[in-house]
Amino acid sequence: MSDTLDLLADPIDLTAALVDVRSVSGEEAEIAELVERSLKLHAPHLEITRSGNAVLARTNLGKQRRVVLAGHLDTVPINQNFPSRREGDILHGCGTVDMKGGDAVMLAIAALSQNASHDLTFVFYDCEEIEAERNGLTRIQRDLVEWLHGDLAIVCEPSNGTVEAGCQGTMRIEIKSTGKRAHTARGWMGRNAIHGVGEALRRLEAYEPRQPEIDGCRYHEGLQAVKITGGVAGNVVPDECTLTVNHRFAPDRSVQQAEQHLREVFEGYDVTVTDFAAGALPGLHAPAAQELVAAAGGTPVAKLGWTDVARFAALGMPAVNFGPGDPTLAHTQEENVPVDQITGCFDVLKRFLLA
Repeated sequence: MSDTLDLLADPIDLTAALVDVRSVSGEEAEIAELVERSLKLHAPHLEITRSGNAVLARTNLGKQRRVVLAGHLDTVPINQNFPSRREGDILHGCGTVDMKGGDAVMLAIAALSQNASHDLTFVFYDCEEIEAERNGLTRIQRDLVEWLHGDLAIVCEPSNGTVEAGCQGTMRIEIKSTGKRAHTARGWMGRNAIHGVGEALRRLEAYEPRQPEIDGCRYHEGLQAVKITGGVAGNVVPDECTLTVNHRFAPDRSVQQAEQHLREVFEGYDVTVTDFAAGALPGLHAPAAQELVAAAGGTPVAKLGWTDVARFAALGMPAVNFGPGDPTLAHTQEENVPVDQITGCFDVLKRFLLA
């Protein structure tokens, strides 16, 4: 491997070079050092700092607005898809989608950012693919939060080269049912806790999710049973049962409103919230976001999953997802990206960000 990346090379080749650096979550030191060295060589105009295995760089041009571009350097574990290989117009390999194509576009823009029309901040961070407390943005927000502030955040996660605005929130709850043990030969002497969640399952089956439109983007909420546990033995009426439900809620609802809604849906049951993350409003009314949409062309769409745009929204910034690759291929052995999406995303950001 070369000591530095050629940030002025074709972003397709830059993507392949990044993919060929192993960087499974928790093992990003090599790629972080490579990114830092490359930025110092090819973009000496940038202010650069480190936070663990995250690399942060920014211009200080005195522009009216600042745009933050963020991308994680880590990947899920390699699954017989390393190193990269190119077949025609398709680049294969671990991280081609999630999200070294987006990182490559960011690095290519960084190399040219002395001519930026906005001040730019680049955040290459670690440990996105594992537990939230290890996510590099958590540490940066705690120690260097001023590096995350701007007028618009672009998280270069895969979005098929389309602007995906905001993101939905997520909440997981447990619904507990209690009963009374008995021998199944005399079941009437007990109370079956598994049967007790039957009404909750019927409510789930009949549930009609909202599809609100926000800033012209249609979100599609969801409410799904994802796990059920219970049972003692093959001849015992069970006295405990837990039903786990996941709720994806549009960003016009707060976490508190989402919780209240679930308690109403499952009224009469013992409901415990076990995990949650707020969504992010699309913020497409912001001037910088409108400029990006104009540069990208087409129509922005809602992000139905949860991404780190929510972290930027919590800081009071509009935030979007925009990057090459089909997100449905993320984390799969077949991960691959059409090279024209890498080029297309680079061209859009160049039109939007460079004078």
